[in-house]
Amino acid sequence: MEPSETRNVLELSGGSQRGSVSSSVARHPEVLVYLVNDSVIQLSVETLTSLTAGELGRTVREALQLPDQAQEVFSFWLISPFLELQLKPKHLPYKLSRQWPDLLYRFTKCSADDIVHDEPSLQYRKNVFFPKGKELQIEDEGILRLLYEEAKFNILEGRYPYDLEDCHQLGALACRIELGPFDQDQHNQAFLREKLDSFLPTHLCKKHGGFLAAFRPRGAKQRGYEEGLLEAYRQLVDDAACEESEALKLHYRGYLQKCHLLQYYASAMFTGEIDKPVQNFLQRNGRKLVTIAISLEGVSVMDCKEKCVLLALCFHELSWEYTSSEDEDSEGILWLEFDGEEGGAVVNKLLKIYSKQAELMSGMIEYCIDFNTTSETPPAQDAVVARPPRPKEQRGKLKRQNSVVCNRIQQLSTIDYVEEGKEIKRVKPKRAASFFTRQLSQGPAAYSAVEVTETLEQG
Repeated sequence: MEPSETRNVLELSGGSQRGSVSSSVARHPEVLVYLVNDSVIQLSVETLTSLTAGELGRTVREALQLPDQAQEVFSFWLISPFLELQLKPKHLPYKLSRQWPDLLYRFTKCSADDIVHDEPSLQYRKNVFFPKGKELQIEDEGILRLLYEEAKFNILEGRYPYDLEDCHQLGALACRIELGPFDQDQHNQAFLREKLDSFLPTHLCKKHGGFLAAFRPRGAKQRGYEEGLLEAYRQLVDDAACEESEALKLHYRGYLQKCHLLQYYASAMFTGEIDKPVQNFLQRNGRKLVTIAISLEGVSVMDCKEKCVLLALCFHELSWEYTSSEDEDSEGILWLEFDGEEGGAVVNKLLKIYSKQAELMSGMIEYCIDFNTTSETPPAQDAVVARPPRPKEQRGKLKRQNSVVCNRIQQLSTIDYVEEGKEIKRVKPKRAASFFTRQLSQGPAAYSAVEVTETLEQG
């Protein structure tokens, strides 16, 4: 196919649609590669149809002046509001973009109109399989900047649920990175007011404060967010002997370190639905839209509307299975099995996730487990890195019972069973073996609600 007939690849991001492969009559076709910060890299290529992601990566690294280390840190993704796919170096971006309607039909619930009009963009972002422990060992400022910008985007968009108290600390680091050291003559509430959504997640600011907060003047709530951010920014003090370039690296790492506390950091994101629990006989059954985040650490299920964690399990805490339907238009099911408690007795809990991406999720889980098993990278906690500057005063953090990052088992509709699944009801017999065969180990179930003895070696 001639370059002039090239499919225009689009993405909906930040409220605008953008092309990734231009429809141009120029001698050489142009490829547009997008970064998370909404900037674009425009590249001319010799041959579009046979260009691999690996070959394109070398061109992008040269354009961004990144070292060869970026090859393992970043990957190319095809992104649209309906589907996100990470490409392997051997993949052909042009070919996959041409197959996008088929991929949407197979792995999403898109309408026929959406399938016709939805087009992905080619995005350069973090490789899911690059261990986060290695991130903190990176010295190149350009790589650290890209990792920071991607983490910040996911925090602000609510893709990484985080409590407002912690977001104040992240926002302070972002202020320091983007506004420079705190200046009491310039950096005040009025100054931050116009930039607040650049440092704090909008959805948190809107709903923070509970029911009664809705009756307080909007200005009062707004000032509360500004005060919290401003105070965290004020307390962030640099070492006077540290050069600005080194200070920025410390702050990039500081931001990433706080994000590393989240199991779903650097996850591949999938969409699905779960059953809503029935609370009374008047309540009708229904489903809740969820995001399933799979990382090298485990599986997280998050409420798309409330932007909070419903369930987060490490791989040694679960078994899983994928079941498909004979009807190709029907959804598959990803089953997650984990330990729980019912009426004081230990039971197996099954969570049923409906999704046309269930097959992809099952394959991702299996690959992550294999990757961790064969990886020789030391755990993240063993990495020796420079610590970011700390606030002037420190105090212990109390456990937040309503934290958005904590499990909400009570909001899940699960099947509780014992005796190898023979009795699918809530009773109190003895604890049984796993219902499924897909586990971290080949022997008995490796997870336990009381004491975990097995761990995965994490990057």
